[in-house]
Amino acid sequence: MTFQRTLRRQVACAGIGLHSGHKVNLTLKPAAADTGIRFRRSDLGIDIPASVAHVGGTNHATCLSHNGAVVETVEHLLAAITCMGLDNAVVELDHREVPVMDGSSAPFVYLIQEAGLRTLAAPRRYLKVTRPITLSRGDKLISLYPSDDFKVTYSISFDHPLLRHQSHTLRIDENAFVDDIAPARTFGFLHEVEMLRQQGLALGGSLENAIVLSETGVLNPQLRYEDEFVRHKILDAIGDLSLVGYPIIGHLVAHRAGHALHTAFAKRILEERDAWKVVELVPEQAAGFVPAVVPVNAG
Repeated sequence: MTFQRTLRRQVACAGIGLHSGHKVNLTLKPAAADTGIRFRRSDLGIDIPASVAHVGGTNHATCLSHNGAVVETVEHLLAAITCMGLDNAVVELDHREVPVMDGSSAPFVYLIQEAGLRTLAAPRRYLKVTRPITLSRGDKLISLYPSDDFKVTYSISFDHPLLRHQSHTLRIDENAFVDDIAPARTFGFLHEVEMLRQQGLALGGSLENAIVLSETGVLNPQLRYEDEFVRHKILDAIGDLSLVGYPIIGHLVAHRAGHALHTAFAKRILEERDAWKVVELVPEQAAGFVPAVVPVNAG
């Protein structure tokens, strides 16, 4: 079987919150087996589990809350944690928002690589989808289908000449995430910036940490991928769906979904207990994400 992993050593970074604009110090710390991912507000002395049960808001980012404490914009970090195979860690921060860094998951990938990973004496468990699960709201749709690996198909469409339609499909493993998804940056529209700031959002946003679209083009010097926008949506979905508490084996298909639908879907997955089973993988199967026939009682 494959085993859970944690960090070899703690590692830290600092940055500003995309929406709050506040400077925040963040430290990733090793944790024991079956701890999962926990955010720790060092300024409040409160831990917040990275669980769909603790979703506190989805207004332009995913927010977690517990015992009166909140942590915002968790999705980019959670996507990196999930795809790098980090099962247990404490994410300590001294303010309410995870630093945006460059607007992608790449800086968090580098942080985890710098810390290194070590194996723990506990099996890693996966959520294997056994029948389709679907959730829709208006023209927004998200589904999970049975598959032998984790694959994402995502499509977006906006009233903008560059974003009439973008679609991307990718089998997600560590290498694919690092090369094809992690560097994709968050994006927004110039005409929305003032409105967002009046709402207390995007106060830390700039061309250094987001792609900004004018009415006809992009204000940034260049894109990292021609379809960077939809790749970032894949990144967001991976981070949000990590809140189910298991790595997923299934094919995620989404159209025009966002944080609200992602997190609602994470709840739906856990509610539909007859649509999945918890399995363990043997090492050679884990490399290809092919599930062993080792069902486990999910509790």
